[in-house]
Amino acid sequence: MRRSDKEIQGRREIDRIIAACAVCRLALARDNEPYIVPLSFGYDGRSLYFHTAAEGKKIVWFLSNPRVSFEFEHEVKLISDPHTACRWTLTYESVIGMGTIRPITDPQEKIAAMNWIMRHYSGKSWEFDVDIFSATRMWRVDIEELSGKRSRLERE
Repeated sequence: MRRSDKEIQGRREIDRIIAACAVCRLALARDNEPYIVPLSFGYDGRSLYFHTAAEGKKIVWFLSNPRVSFEFEHEVKLISDPHTACRWTLTYESVIGMGTIRPITDPQEKIAAMNWIMRHYSGKSWEFDVDIFSATRMWRVDIEELSGKRSRLERE
């Protein structure tokens, strides 16, 4: 990271930022074309979990190139300056990572993955009938790299 003064070094802080986010942006690449998609997610500290429809553009991209990148942002605030355009800035916390996405096919693993997603948003576990997954696909990103960055207002 070029600006080491903005780097978030502790894994606890990175996990806190991820836990505070409502959306994960997942970046994909296929045939030298980029594609980014916002998704609801679950997180267990090692992997991210997503659900999708049974078919669609994302799935074609997932299966053609399982290498993905992802991004989370939190506490984004615009800071304006009434006199100088170049003094406008943003404050934020962000997490960026890379990993490999794979489909989840085992019924019990699908239930566990959906519970990671639901725990993220509701704070509790749920009972699921495996049949609900007939129209839904579940995915796991095994996280290989994670980094965090924080930008605060320096002229406070």
